[in-house]
Amino acid sequence: MSSMDGLVPITRSFLAAYYDKYSFPPLSEDVAALSSRIRSLSNDLLGDVPPTEGEKLLIEEADRTPPHKIDENMWKNREQMEEIIFLLEKSNWPAALQQQLTTENTEFATIFSQLKDKVQESLSLLISFQARNSERVFNTVMTYLPQDFRGTLIRQQRDRSERNKQAEVDAVINSGGSIRDRYALLWKQQMDRRRQLAQLGSATGVYKTLVKYLVGVPQVLLDFIKQINDDDGPMEEQRQRYGPPLYSLTSLVLFIRLFLSLSWGRFETRKLKGDELSALEQALNVYTSEFERFIKFLSEVFVNSPFFISAAEAGALEAGQNDDYKEISIPAGKIHEVSFMVDSLNSYIAWDFSLVQGKINLDIGFSVECISPSGEKTLILPYRRYESDQGNFCTCIAGNYKLVWDNSYSTFFKKALRYKVDCIPPVVEPVQSMSEEEA
Repeated sequence: MSSMDGLVPITRSFLAAYYDKYSFPPLSEDVAALSSRIRSLSNDLLGDVPPTEGEKLLIEEADRTPPHKIDENMWKNREQMEEIIFLLEKSNWPAALQQQLTTENTEFATIFSQLKDKVQESLSLLISFQARNSERVFNTVMTYLPQDFRGTLIRQQRDRSERNKQAEVDAVINSGGSIRDRYALLWKQQMDRRRQLAQLGSATGVYKTLVKYLVGVPQVLLDFIKQINDDDGPMEEQRQRYGPPLYSLTSLVLFIRLFLSLSWGRFETRKLKGDELSALEQALNVYTSEFERFIKFLSEVFVNSPFFISAAEAGALEAGQNDDYKEISIPAGKIHEVSFMVDSLNSYIAWDFSLVQGKINLDIGFSVECISPSGEKTLILPYRRYESDQGNFCTCIAGNYKLVWDNSYSTFFKKALRYKVDCIPPVVEPVQSMSEEEA
């Protein structure tokens, strides 16, 4: 059992500093362009034949904002890869494509086989990534647990729990459940694991008995388990930093699956056109290459990221964050305002702000306005989007001054803002008496 003396769980401030060393190179511009192209081609197919009830559900899923959690997006990508591989299996091709031995169909078959192999490679990489990451977390936690029969008990319970979960998945498969049914169960199981860890950290219910039984479990480990996945906990820094490119890939793979499903459903009366097949081929090539690049990058980030740091290190980081600055999360589609009622002319209003995300290219709108006592609005600083900014001005009228950070243009990215604002009244020279003036 490793000593945890002087250690505390990682903080969001620590992860912000740590992730600054790992800046993900932006996705290829082709990701956004092909997402738009494939979605447009799907609309063309829907224009020919209205969607079925099943297709309507798929359309709603494809157009929905991707999940915010990193691991949920990983499972979503994994599910869609399996769905695409299923559609590209020869036995699942449209009957017209399987039966007619034409030169065109032979070309289709060759391309579909190559695309299926590419998606299968990406799927295998993702499965391996998830397994390694899960095992790393478990082994790290076990390092700090008693290394006697109690640790053995925990491993046995975990193995038994995982076997039971696999049996549930096998039952769904054997009963004819769909890929969608299987992944709904897999994600439920993942959430169950998370709830169990949170309960262990809080030591409630049956887990209270378990924690009492496991004498010697360090409190810092329980604290880590309890807060690691909080919405505003350390992992939120990970989501803010690396979520956006993953969200874009999630959207692209959903659009690809939608287009392929609609194409198969209409193949008897409308074969794929040359430009459509080319777009599909390009989209899958870009998706698989960019997804694999993202997974390999995250693997490097995660393998070196600690779960615990010294209390002194955490204190130093927090001290650097508490110099009168505030941090706030501004949801997508929302704004944040700071107001000052200024009665004196020649007061100074100053600000300093930045986005916590670090080196990725996210920005936020910012403007300053004044509303006079009569209700007249004056724009002091016009709206513009910044990654960070410092500034000040001298007030020339009395009124309510508003500093506005605007994230209303964002569809699903919330922004973590760190800021400090001050309103400094004018310096008034002391009035001198007659005797002082004469002196």
